[in-house]
Amino acid sequence: MKRTVLSILLVLCTWSLGTLPTFGQSLDAIILDIYNAATEIGEVDYEQLQTDLYALHDAPINLNNTSDEELQQLYFLSPQQIDDILAYADRHPFQSLYELRMIASLADYEIRDLLPFVRIGTRTPEQNIYAREVFAYANHELIARIDARDIESFSGSDPMYIQARYRFDYQRKVTFGAQLRRPAGGGAQELQYGAYIQLRDIAPHLHTVVGGNFQASFGQGLVLAPVFHTGKSMYIQSVGQSREGLRYYSSADGEGLHGVGATLRWEWTKKTRLDATVLYSMRRTNDSTWHHLVGANLTLRHNRLQLQLTAIENIWTDSIRPYRDAAYNQHYFRGRNQAVIGASARYNHGWFDAFAEVATAQNRHWGFAALVGSRFYPASGVSLVALYRYYSPWFDNSLGYAFSETSRIGDENGGYVGFDITRWRNWRLLGYGDVFYFSGPKYGLPQSPTIGYDAMAEARYIRQDWRIGLRLRARKKGESTCSARAQFDWAQGGWSLRTTADANYVQSYGVSLAQDIAYDFQSPMSNYQIPLSIRLRLQGFDAREWANRIYLYEHDVLYAFSIPAVYGLGGRAYICLRWQIIPQLALYFRLSETVYAKQWAAEHNRSITRTDVHLLLRAKL
Repeated sequence: MKRTVLSILLVLCTWSLGTLPTFGQSLDAIILDIYNAATEIGEVDYEQLQTDLYALHDAPINLNNTSDEELQQLYFLSPQQIDDILAYADRHPFQSLYELRMIASLADYEIRDLLPFVRIGTRTPEQNIYAREVFAYANHELIARIDARDIESFSGSDPMYIQARYRFDYQRKVTFGAQLRRPAGGGAQELQYGAYIQLRDIAPHLHTVVGGNFQASFGQGLVLAPVFHTGKSMYIQSVGQSREGLRYYSSADGEGLHGVGATLRWEWTKKTRLDATVLYSMRRTNDSTWHHLVGANLTLRHNRLQLQLTAIENIWTDSIRPYRDAAYNQHYFRGRNQAVIGASARYNHGWFDAFAEVATAQNRHWGFAALVGSRFYPASGVSLVALYRYYSPWFDNSLGYAFSETSRIGDENGGYVGFDITRWRNWRLLGYGDVFYFSGPKYGLPQSPTIGYDAMAEARYIRQDWRIGLRLRARKKGESTCSARAQFDWAQGGWSLRTTADANYVQSYGVSLAQDIAYDFQSPMSNYQIPLSIRLRLQGFDAREWANRIYLYEHDVLYAFSIPAVYGLGGRAYICLRWQIIPQLALYFRLSETVYAKQWAAEHNRSITRTDVHLLLRAKL
């Protein structure tokens, strides 16, 4: 009888999931939604994001043999959803991906985003790692990239940007990578390089070892935060969560930590464990100053309760101070030694998820910071989140990043509420409201104290092969701004179209209209099975002041991202190609050009055109 009932439910889930819109099921569409959801463009490390998502796409997570740490890599999943997936797999292993519909906390759109990164496999016990297997069955990836950037502006200098990357991965247990790059216009002395290695579960109680470039994150990020964080986003599931623990950092931009770290784990049951982490980092901040970091963390998890204690000690070889003294940086840290200590807690159960963190940072006066919030699921298809934060003026920690209106946490008091509603068929409503207060001066703000707000709402209507959305935003941070975005998407067979209209008003107006056309010759419904994909955009804009600039995500070569600040009067176009030469070798090409109106270009001392060419070759074994 139970088998019959389960079979009927699976058939219903299959039919229901099969009728879901196709949007969001491709990796490109998921990355595009992440870009569009971020409201603070500068806070997101898109290169690291793409690296992680492509790695998960190439080696999907086995839902029957996974962990909370592995699922945390999918940032759109909340801690509640991660626990529900693990609990479901523990009670009765997944037989089909359609069983995800039986997890109440997962909405249809989240299942669509989840599908490219997960698979169903058998549950296998932990096995010893043998060197011969590591090298025989590992995945290898080699990337060579060369760009010619802003060709018209480089008179007599080299406009070439060069990058090379290598990545070695064995079942996410042994990961190694190295990369180097040279900025456009730079010489050999400006060459940036880095390497990393990460080992997981290679010995009893030795859970993670990292070396080289890595990142560390615990709690809400008041003490240590990852390089990748989404900041304020339309996706309320990302509010109050972070990828916790140690992990490699694959970018060569000099960010992150540089040293070694290790996590020891004692696990008594599947739901009770203790993690102890230690780390050391050393990096040069300028020609004469080195920054040393020593840190430790204790994490206790029992069922759905998690408690953490984190402490770091920063040591500089020379006294540091802001580049120049100004009113806005009067509370920034000055000195050679700084201690930061924090404690955090999280509890999720049933229809709510509560989280909090408090921290103190050594300064001329000890600074204090606190953040507390909760996520609610009062009814099926309804998600709500509320968050309050207080960061005292003397709290300053350059390695931390928590939910904030600014990129540097400190001197802020605010409250945030958000909602995501999918109760009605084909409709999705989401948005947030945030009110904040700065007691002292802030960079770019004309006066203090400052009271501001940020409110955004979006409505989407989704059908099988098309969707339409409207987003409105009002913001006051020094000066009042308002903006709107309307978007229409259509996809069928190998074709997909997207029309995006943007408008804003900040003392003056800015408008933009963009049309995207894409065709995938390898689509199952394509008439021509050619290993080629094409992405094309035509855009016109009239945003004559910098304050009216418009950000719109553009397709680029693999692991690259392009979100230019479009302003002025003119037009922009690009074409992006992907050619899978053989299964192990792919070529990516992108040509973009911006053309400005002659009068505007002359008034602003800009060249009439700007041309960029990107070329990337990827070999994967």
